[in-house]
Amino acid sequence: MNQPAIRVLVVDDEAAIRRALRPPLVELGFHVTEASRGEEALQLLRAGSFDVVLLDINMPGIGGIETLRRIRAFAPRLPVLMVTVRDGEEEKVEALEQGADDYVTKPFSIRELIARIRTAHRRVHAPARAEDAPIEIGEIRLTPARRSVTKRGQIVHLTRKEFDILHCLMSRAGRVVTYAKLLTAVWGADCREEVEYLRTFVRQLRKKIEDDPSSPIYLLTDVYVGYRFADAQMLQEETPVAVAGSEGEEEPSERAAS
Repeated sequence: MNQPAIRVLVVDDEAAIRRALRPPLVELGFHVTEASRGEEALQLLRAGSFDVVLLDINMPGIGGIETLRRIRAFAPRLPVLMVTVRDGEEEKVEALEQGADDYVTKPFSIRELIARIRTAHRRVHAPARAEDAPIEIGEIRLTPARRSVTKRGQIVHLTRKEFDILHCLMSRAGRVVTYAKLLTAVWGADCREEVEYLRTFVRQLRKKIEDDPSSPIYLLTDVYVGYRFADAQMLQEETPVAVAGSEGEEEPSERAAS
C-alpha cells in the first residue's frame, strides 16, 4: 500500500527559489504548496493540513522568525525547517531556540533538503519512546535506567557529565541541539555561555565513542550552532547529512564529517 504524499508548504519570497524547488519535490512524490509571505503561510496553515513547512528566515513582512513563533502557538508539533544564509549563525540559533526542527543553508543541495524533510516528517510520526527506554543507534547503546553505554557490546566508561551530554544528544538524534540548550540541560542556565567548556567534554566523549575522533560519524558539529547525534538514517548515508566543519581554532576532533 502506497504511503500518502508528504504535504510540504514552501514559504519564500523569492519566486525563483519556489520554482526551483517545486519540480524535484513533485517528482519525488511530495505535494507542494507555495507561499510568498509569512502572513500568507499562516492563513494556509490555519485553513489546510500540512506535514512539513520549509520556511525562509529573511522575508518581507513579519519575517521567518515571527512566522515560526506564530506557527508554534497553534501547531507545536508541526515540523518546520528554516532556510538560512551561509553566515546566518545567529539566525539559526534563534530559530532553533524558537522551536524550529532543523535548518538548511543556502545554497543547499536537493539531496540534503529531501533528507531533512523526510527525517523531520519521520521523527514526528515515530512512536513515543519511554523516557527510560534504551536508545540504540549504530553500534552505540545507551541505557538511561542504568546510566550505561556500550559500543559493540563493550562497556564505554563515561563520566557523569559525559553521559548526560550523550543522553541529551541521543534522545534527540538527528536534530541539532544548540550549545546553550545543551549547556542548560547538563549544567544549568547559569552555564549556557560556557561553550569552550562544553567543547572540552565533547572532545573527550568523541575519543570514547568514535572509531576516529578526528572524523566522527556519530557526534557531529553544526558549526557555530551546536551538536547533533546522527540518527539511523544519517548513518546509512555515505556522507552524514549534517552541517559540518571546524569552528575557528577548534581541535581536529571537533570537526564533523562533511
